[in-house]
Amino acid sequence: MLIDTLARVLDTLGAEWILFLLLFLSVLSIAIVIERILFLQRNKVPADLQTQLLRALDKGPKEAVAVLEGHKGMEAQVVLAGVREMHRGAPAVEELMAAQEALEKQRYDRFLGFLGSLGANAPFIGLLGTVIGIMGAFADLQMSMGEVSADANRTQAIMGSISEALVATAVGLIVAIPAVWAFNQFKGAIKGCQARSAALASVLLAHLKSEQGQ
Repeated sequence: MLIDTLARVLDTLGAEWILFLLLFLSVLSIAIVIERILFLQRNKVPADLQTQLLRALDKGPKEAVAVLEGHKGMEAQVVLAGVREMHRGAPAVEELMAAQEALEKQRYDRFLGFLGSLGANAPFIGLLGTVIGIMGAFADLQMSMGEVSADANRTQAIMGSISEALVATAVGLIVAIPAVWAFNQFKGAIKGCQARSAALASVLLAHLKSEQGQ
């Protein structure tokens, strides 16, 4: 009884709403990708930032702060947190930069969880639409079997319903594949930022240890 009720409800809803849901999720994922690309462009640091930092550190902390404050990227903000607290010594500066990097990573990871979830679940959403569509097609087949004669038009209509049902799975894959690709690209870009942040942090720590040695 319960199965029949659920079958009737799903047959009434149909699979079309699944396609609209996937379309909405696709538009949302495109908007997130564009926003993240613009975010990375705004927070890009120059390739010679390490050279600029070394020269500025030789002149003093104030010059280093002036160089780093002009950039909003993770690399600059992580080292800036350490430069501002250079008087506390190398161990404290290292901990402060690690804390700042954790905060920056949250800023860079924004919305990426949605892309990852969409890439993992969009095929299943499409599969749900396919299952609902096939259930409707079999319901039509059952009705036609109960009739005196099942003509070719009825059979053709049922096959068309099954074909339309498979579209949902295809759309789910079309939505998922770009989302997964974008997620991996952004994660790779973030790892690059973290690597450059670690390199700049090492430069600052080396400078501090050198000063302490002298």
